[in-house]
Amino acid sequence: MEFQHTSVLLHEAVDALCVSPGGLYLDGTLGGGGHSREILARGGRVIGIDRDAEAIAAARARLAEYGEQFDAIRGNFHDAKALVKGPLDGALLDLGVSSHQLDVRERGFSYHDDAPLDMRMDADAPLTAADIVNDWPPEEIARILREYGEENWAAQIARVIADRRETARIETTAQLVDIIDAAIPKKFRAREGGAHPARRTFQALRIAVNDELAPLADALRDIFSLLRPGGRLCVIAFHSLEDRIVKNTFREMADPCTCPKNFPVCVCGKKPVARLVTRKPVTASPGELAANPRARSALLRVAEKL
Repeated sequence: MEFQHTSVLLHEAVDALCVSPGGLYLDGTLGGGGHSREILARGGRVIGIDRDAEAIAAARARLAEYGEQFDAIRGNFHDAKALVKGPLDGALLDLGVSSHQLDVRERGFSYHDDAPLDMRMDADAPLTAADIVNDWPPEEIARILREYGEENWAAQIARVIADRRETARIETTAQLVDIIDAAIPKKFRAREGGAHPARRTFQALRIAVNDELAPLADALRDIFSLLRPGGRLCVIAFHSLEDRIVKNTFREMADPCTCPKNFPVCVCGKKPVARLVTRKPVTASPGELAANPRARSALLRVAEKL
């Protein structure tokens, strides 16, 4: 399947970068190259990073017309400081799973299809979702379901997983959906407001497989350190766990003072390095939501380097 991905908050995010002709910008989550194409079209130069080899190949083909304006690197934006030489005029991160990864059944991200229980953004990475559900202790599975999926039925789901894997290895997404159906009573599933009962568990496993949250705050600070003064970091998050990390990290960079609030003057010596461009997250317009329902949970935050 051709790599397809509809970039969310495309114009809002690129507008916030304030692209200057000839400026150098990092697209740390390259995906299908939608955000990169818009930056390039406005005269910027782009370095794109993605851990997915299919995304890199697709973006290189689609953006070949821009020649040396565009460069793609296979890797993780968590390692941007080692992969990219600054200074940058701006950087953008579109966190989470791409439309293409959700739509390709074999990748195992979707609970709507029967597929191998994989969920790796980097197909060469060693850990899969099947490894977690079959090999991790039930207590650890319950922990990630609670922490990464905010799943109220984490303990029950982990217990049913442990029971089922005693009989046979859990290899497919359909097997896992069946386990979740068995673990959550029907009367409680109805309270999810139409959301699929497997949504939280699949989110939690995907985050754990790809180690999406633990390095995020440090990665944001590293990328911010690569910016020129006046450069902006734009981050699109898709769930509260990601957005909370982005919000708190930006807030700490904008107001790092640790002195008690009743101190007349700052004595800690910590100075702001950022200005919050967005006090509240930018969300998708009604028009975008109608065209792309997956944009409904997108939250854009922007910070500018002082």
